[in-house]
Amino acid sequence: MDADVTDSAGTPSRPDNPAEEDEAKDRATEGEGDGEGEGQGGEARRAGAGPDANDARRWLRWTALGASFVLLLAAGVGSWLYRKLDGNITTDTTAAAELEAYEKERPTPIAVDAQNILLIGSDTRSGKDNRKYGPDKGTQRSDTTILLHLAGDRKSATAVSLPRDLMVEIPSCRKPDGSRTKKQFTQFNSAFESGGTACTIRTVERLTGIRVDHHMVIDFAGFKGMVDAVNGVEICLKEPIDDDDALLRLDKGRQKLNGEQALGFVRARKTIGDGSDTERMERQQRFLGALVNKVQSNGVLLNPTRLYPVLDEATKSLTTDPGLNSLKDLYNLVRGMRDIPTEQVQFMTVPRQPYARDPNRDELVEPDAGRLFEQLREDAPVSVVPASSEKPDKDGRSPADEKPDDVGSESPAPTPTFTGSNAATDECE
Repeated sequence: MDADVTDSAGTPSRPDNPAEEDEAKDRATEGEGDGEGEGQGGEARRAGAGPDANDARRWLRWTALGASFVLLLAAGVGSWLYRKLDGNITTDTTAAAELEAYEKERPTPIAVDAQNILLIGSDTRSGKDNRKYGPDKGTQRSDTTILLHLAGDRKSATAVSLPRDLMVEIPSCRKPDGSRTKKQFTQFNSAFESGGTACTIRTVERLTGIRVDHHMVIDFAGFKGMVDAVNGVEICLKEPIDDDDALLRLDKGRQKLNGEQALGFVRARKTIGDGSDTERMERQQRFLGALVNKVQSNGVLLNPTRLYPVLDEATKSLTTDPGLNSLKDLYNLVRGMRDIPTEQVQFMTVPRQPYARDPNRDELVEPDAGRLFEQLREDAPVSVVPASSEKPDKDGRSPADEKPDDVGSESPAPTPTFTGSNAATDECE
């Protein structure tokens, strides 16, 4: 052991290994060659091979061993954290099998590099963190469904909300008990309640003609956890909120919401504005825009210590298709989005109006909706403007887009414009 090593005057210490022994011999040979010219320099070199030099070498060896241990420990911890996050994610194999059975009827992707992801907010009451929002009846609905289109060049993202009360054709779908529903024309969120994720995806694909590449389902607890993980999200209120059903009380003006408050904010309906689901969707879009802005502005995506708690909370309550069921898949998805400018992260609701036979239901506005779906299918640009701006015409075009053509030349078709917002919008300004 090092503590047992001693050096006596006039007795050179033995090198600890053959390499050091060779080095000592080389120094001795150098000294002999110097002859009488060695002088004080030779004495200094001999002194350098004494106790201080040995201590320094031992210190370097222990430092190297310590560094190696730290690296191995870090690698082990990193591997454990990765496996933990990876294991948090639930894979929806049932939906994958159902979709595979109906592959022939599904739309063919047109823009290969673009991605269309269906985001579904589940109102399930199962699990201890969700029970306080109501009794668990063994079913779940999708009051929030968003089709997220990521452009092939990853320079823009468009999130389109699909109203829960939109009247649509829902195909025959497999129920959890193995039986099948009948094909029916009814409100959109019935698809998720009766046939789950696969039924919702098939309904969306029939409605839009857009191939859904991936899907994510997140519950109340997961939503709250993500908001808390980024240390809250700031929103702006034009009026105070007092809603017992949403467990929410907020003052007027700029507010920073924690997870519980944020959940109440996006769920509240009856006591805010006109109480419509359309207005609630717009509020959800504004909040998601603020969340995107918060994540990008404080460097969450580039800072592992900030990103880990967000991923941990997100993955705990996340159910995905097999193509997104690993941390690597999710990271690649997020990495592709992190450089999109916030003004190019757009939110809108599919063009809709009260259903002719029941004003409490919705129907698509055509040809606006058809043109929107076509743009997304072909990965063509879409522009959104605030509702206060000039209203688009029946073809989805804004008057600002109508520019005179150059004489003798063909002008490209204008980018269709729809009512909406983007992540850079500040409601307080």
